[in-house]
Amino acid sequence: MGSRKRHVVIPLTFALIAVLALFLLTVPSKDVNEPPGYTYGIVLDAGSSHTTMYVYKWTVDKQNGTGVVTQHSECSPKGGGISSYAWQPGEAARSLEECLDMAMKDIPRARHHLTPVYLGATAGMRLLNISNPSGSDRILGEVAEKIRSYPFDFQEAVILSGQQEGAYGWVTVNYLMEKFIKYGFIGRWQSANTETIGALDLGGASTQITFVTREAAEDPRNHMTLRLYGQDYKLYTHSFLCYGQGQMLIRLTASLTQFQGYNGTIVHPCYPVGYSVTMKLSDVFDSPCTSAFRPSQPNLDVAVTVVGTGQYELCLRNVTQLFTFDKCPFSRCSFDGTFQPKVKGEFVAFSAFYHAHRFLQRATGIKVTTPSQMDTAVRTLCAMSLSELKSKAPDEIKRLHEYCPSSAVVQILLLRGYSFDNTSFSQVSFESTARGAAVGWALGYMLILSNMVPAESMNLVKAIVPVAWGCLLFLMIALLVVSLGYLLAQAFCEKKTTDDIL
Repeated sequence: MGSRKRHVVIPLTFALIAVLALFLLTVPSKDVNEPPGYTYGIVLDAGSSHTTMYVYKWTVDKQNGTGVVTQHSECSPKGGGISSYAWQPGEAARSLEECLDMAMKDIPRARHHLTPVYLGATAGMRLLNISNPSGSDRILGEVAEKIRSYPFDFQEAVILSGQQEGAYGWVTVNYLMEKFIKYGFIGRWQSANTETIGALDLGGASTQITFVTREAAEDPRNHMTLRLYGQDYKLYTHSFLCYGQGQMLIRLTASLTQFQGYNGTIVHPCYPVGYSVTMKLSDVFDSPCTSAFRPSQPNLDVAVTVVGTGQYELCLRNVTQLFTFDKCPFSRCSFDGTFQPKVKGEFVAFSAFYHAHRFLQRATGIKVTTPSQMDTAVRTLCAMSLSELKSKAPDEIKRLHEYCPSSAVVQILLLRGYSFDNTSFSQVSFESTARGAAVGWALGYMLILSNMVPAESMNLVKAIVPVAWGCLLFLMIALLVVSLGYLLAQAFCEKKTTDDIL
């Protein structure tokens, strides 16, 4: 009889263990952070028109060599980008104080000396480095000295290449959309095993396009490989300097000035009727991007008045002339003789792409999801007078005149430059944030750099939520009661059998 009881109890014990193990693997859980908690990192995105500071944080464990990073806070100081202080010594550094002071409060004091700080300058500083290398070096030195004066772990203040800017933007998009890893149902991070998303970035001085491609690299300069979360990604990426929103507006004015002459008044078909502004020629021709339009004997102190006429067809023609579509030394090109594989799959367009698209839909009421809808919307927007635009968006009065030419730039860039058609354009989404973080190159930069942050002991544990604990406790008690009842019943039966025999 004792042998029979063991044959029953042993399987019952294993069954109990199996049920508890299955329960622990499937119950809902949440992250509990134990000391040392979070690691922090700071990225200063020094763009052409402004600087933005992002504070990121990640738990001390890593996934395949790359930290799981989230955005903690964000700050945009007043004033222009650091490149705008080329002739004002010390001002570029002072412009960062407001945000660095904020980081002192946002990050726990005990983590200050462990928090790496990186400043990445983009196309504005790339242009300054062309026109004024000594000024560029001085600004980088000033901002580096300013950051070192804070109790953070300063790492670098550098000018990013256009290729880096494009690739880091692609990393950000795919990280936020969980295309690299995702949180699985069994309570751990796992490979997402999905197609990645392309990235379209339009800044103030440059624009970038980046996506995974399997086509042969006809121009090796446009290809790079990144390894993230244990996977290799072969990217096509290209950055077009001088094709950012701000520089395109300046180039457009410069080309109109060259064509119409310097008689004091410039008719601008992309600016709305009712808008006019007086500016010096130096405001237009000081940029390296307008050197091709500069007069042979310039008097840049001459003032001209720019008058808007709101003519869509003429506007589109003038914007198109800023691109070169007729020269391609490869099997396929975007523009200006640049190789580009055919676009396919999903894309996220951000930065100025997002703002132009958002305003286009807001002002016209047209949902822009196809090329024909974009053409109709841009045509409608450019026909609006300044007073009509003010009634549509009274909160954006200072920038209203820019939206027609900016929308025309986006239209030509996406449809003719990058060759999005009826099928592929519908797969482009326009975003500014995703999952609580700003979409841009800074997060991708932080993700790549987090590989160089020394890993601390793993202190992230999975804690079962209270409801699950209750269920688990009930299950254990129930199983114990059943087991105990079974054993008592067996003992009673044995006793009765013994009594009967006696």
